[in-house]
Amino acid sequence: MFRPFSVLLGLFSALVVSASSFSAQPNVLLIITDDQGYGDFSIHGNPHVQTPNIDQLGRSGVQFERFYVNSFCAPTRAALLTGRWPLRTGCHGVTHNREAIRPSEVTMAEALKGSGYRTACIGKWHNGEQFPFTPSGQGFDDVFGFNNGHWNNYFDATLLRGSTPEPTKGYISDVLTDEALKFINANQKDPFFCYLAYNAPHSPYQVPDKYFDKFKAKGLEDNVAAFYGMCENIDDNVGRLLGRLDELKLAENTIVLFLTDNGGTAGVKIYNAGMRGGKVSVHEGGSRVPLFMRWPAAKWKPHVAKPIVSHIDLLPTLLDLSGTKALDGPKLDGISLRPLLESEDTSAWPERTLFTHNPIDETNKYPGAVRTQRHRLVREIKGPAGGSKAKANDDSATAWQLYDMEVDPGEKNDIAKANPELVKELAAKYDAWFADISHYALQRFRLPVGHKEQNPVELHAPQAYYDEPLHFASGPGFANDWLTNWTNDMADVWFEVFVATAGEYEFEIAYDCPAEDAGSKIRLRTPHGALETTVVAAPIKDIPLPHRDEAGNERYRNREWATLKLGTLNMKRGPARLTLEVLSMPGSQVMDLKHVKLTLR
Repeated sequence: MFRPFSVLLGLFSALVVSASSFSAQPNVLLIITDDQGYGDFSIHGNPHVQTPNIDQLGRSGVQFERFYVNSFCAPTRAALLTGRWPLRTGCHGVTHNREAIRPSEVTMAEALKGSGYRTACIGKWHNGEQFPFTPSGQGFDDVFGFNNGHWNNYFDATLLRGSTPEPTKGYISDVLTDEALKFINANQKDPFFCYLAYNAPHSPYQVPDKYFDKFKAKGLEDNVAAFYGMCENIDDNVGRLLGRLDELKLAENTIVLFLTDNGGTAGVKIYNAGMRGGKVSVHEGGSRVPLFMRWPAAKWKPHVAKPIVSHIDLLPTLLDLSGTKALDGPKLDGISLRPLLESEDTSAWPERTLFTHNPIDETNKYPGAVRTQRHRLVREIKGPAGGSKAKANDDSATAWQLYDMEVDPGEKNDIAKANPELVKELAAKYDAWFADISHYALQRFRLPVGHKEQNPVELHAPQAYYDEPLHFASGPGFANDWLTNWTNDMADVWFEVFVATAGEYEFEIAYDCPAEDAGSKIRLRTPHGALETTVVAAPIKDIPLPHRDEAGNERYRNREWATLKLGTLNMKRGPARLTLEVLSMPGSQVMDLKHVKLTLR
């Protein structure tokens, strides 16, 4: 059939454009939300919340039906950033510096950066608070957000640009989206990797009125109304991101990933897609979350991939898709998902066994779970927060439970007693896996000080060790908490640090102290000398926060903190213990302690 030359030229040009866009290194936009469960999306049948932009992203690419992460925030992030089981990276908790990953780990950002990508970490990090544990020390060129596990104020928050505080205006999810849009605009001519980690819909439950009012009008409890409002706000922001990629004609050659970091929270009791458990649980609902991937240039046929896959698979997948060579470093645990992206035929896909472990402290082997394509084996620890308050040495661990997930997706019928050999087989796999990933003893990493990339550096109260009767003001010592009840003059607070650069350091504390308790004499003791001072009055000044639920007022609190300079000391390079001890206490307590700050002069 005869075709005009102009038509043939147009077809040829289209082929050239398509080929060149596919051969060029794809951009990568990885979006992860916090505490949003599999059931918190309309694409998964939730009748209350509407997420049209995220739904469309899923339907236009590949939906992974059974994608598994950890049941806690930080371990999931450690795994997806490194392609390795979290305990291998050193991450074994969510606070007290147990959430950090070793600087020697090779992250997704470092690998892509080595292949010419400009890299950005925007939002929540939660894998270490001091350089080089921070995003800047783990391969990210541009950093904007916060380093610890959550933020207390979602409106007009002061965030970090690199290590420098920067005030913002507006609602935090909107602010983080604005920053991602700026990064995309600035780097549209070269390959970029944007790691956008929203801290919503994690509590505290704070959201603009228009989102909250919509769900309160449906009669939902305050925390659920705020939670669903935060989910819909995220969806609006995802729509902004996808729209900008279209406007800049970057959508064709940008790999977009959307996932969440663990099972749901406030919305679980309303709708959980038929699953048992939410965040912190080792049942299905604690670790099964969405994973949507889209890359138009690759011509993937939109479909639902049904094999079980895991957070450890994301790094090898992106290296494979971008043609990036893995950097020398620790061995990866994950495998590339490329075959599942390119074809619905899974006949050649390997049979896999995946594992979940909820790290509590340095000793706990449980809670844990084993997931095959058909079965889930669970050993949990009963108690508050689904086992997140487990005691050392697993004294309260249950017997193994076994569920057939094909016929019993809600895990209502424990078939362990009827299948002892299968329980024995899967339990042995868990034991072998745990022994392997626990090869190196877990530890709380020393806090690095004296790096030019973060000077001054703050050592936060949740990173401290302390004697009783001191305790954290808001419970277990999550991010932004402080030490209180310093009513015994024999009690100490100390930090285990590593001094990276020898030199003169100025020491300062952030604290408060009612006037009637002022006058305690304290000493900062180090291997290289000591400083003494008197605690002066610093009245407590609480800062009201826009919580939507009463529980938030107890758990998430902000204060204006006074500062007190202790003096300067010359510190030698190497490990050191910094101890705050009491010399005299004329009142009923010494002070509340927020942080110790060191500045290398």
